[in-house]
Amino acid sequence: MLKGDMMKQYNVCVVGIGAVGTEMVRLLKKRNFPVKSLTILARSEREEVVDGIPYPVKVARPEAFEGMDFAFFAGTEGAKGASQTLGMEAVKHGCIVIDNGDDFRMDPSVPLIIPEINPEAMKNHRGLIANPNCSTIIALMPLAALHKAARVRRLVASTYQAVSGTGSAAIKELEAQAKAWAAGQPLTHEVYPHQIAFNLLPCVGSFKDDSGESTEEIKMRRETHKIFGDDTIRVATTCVRVPVFNGHSIAIHVEFEKALSPEAARGLLAKTPGVRVIDEPKNAVYPMPIHASGDYDVLVGRIRKDHSADNGLVLWCCGDNIWKGAAQNAIQIAEVMIERNYFFK
Repeated sequence: MLKGDMMKQYNVCVVGIGAVGTEMVRLLKKRNFPVKSLTILARSEREEVVDGIPYPVKVARPEAFEGMDFAFFAGTEGAKGASQTLGMEAVKHGCIVIDNGDDFRMDPSVPLIIPEINPEAMKNHRGLIANPNCSTIIALMPLAALHKAARVRRLVASTYQAVSGTGSAAIKELEAQAKAWAAGQPLTHEVYPHQIAFNLLPCVGSFKDDSGESTEEIKMRRETHKIFGDDTIRVATTCVRVPVFNGHSIAIHVEFEKALSPEAARGLLAKTPGVRVIDEPKNAVYPMPIHASGDYDVLVGRIRKDHSADNGLVLWCCGDNIWKGAAQNAIQIAEVMIERNYFFK
């Protein structure tokens, strides 16, 4: 988070004003980002209210990026169109694009950044920087420090992902289904292929090939390799949508090259920026999504030995998928860029 009254200010635009875009607007103010002007762009011209403040929304078109310093593209997971159509157009206008969508993540010329883990990877950026997938960010925040100490060789992750990851329509659908159930009325669904209230859906993303993996599971493996710079790490993931409004949870089984005790892992994680250890299970103290929602940190607990693997540990972590998993991480990228002067050369 940037501080100081003498800081240079920047013309900023947010592209999209759904669940992620709204939090970007909120966090730019909350984190004291040096905004000279804030412009919101979307498909149609209108007015949106965030925390009681009305914001005019302009139509997103190439010329709208003229004079902008930063453009935060706020597409939710799987959303296509805005960054594909307008991302490079914004760069041509001299604007730095930070993209929350998945269109450019695996492009070799585009840095994929978690600021606490690999900020140096954006040093030679070409104007566009990608935000990783929300589950990847939440999982790697605690794993990065452990990887540095003992080197991750194998990773098995089971995710429990909140409906906010799908967007505002999914939040409304879960709420409507819960109310309908309480009133004894039929539960209808449109956003998901099945009822989500009081249910689990073992599919996040879609199944586009015959591998049996969903797109979300593929992303987590590929993005882990790119961020850690090591494609020899074996990654297996099962991603599940759960009836939680906000906050993703992940059970992580990790095997290291070197032995690492639970006590040593707790000590490392306690000193890791952006991570908070909450690990007193005997007293019913452990990370939960209701605590992670609205928190900057990724919460980690249930740290214990994995008896099924050599040099293995088990972790349980929770993080706000809309904040650290999306809007917050994007803004942190811009903050680091300003601090390190990672602008166009």
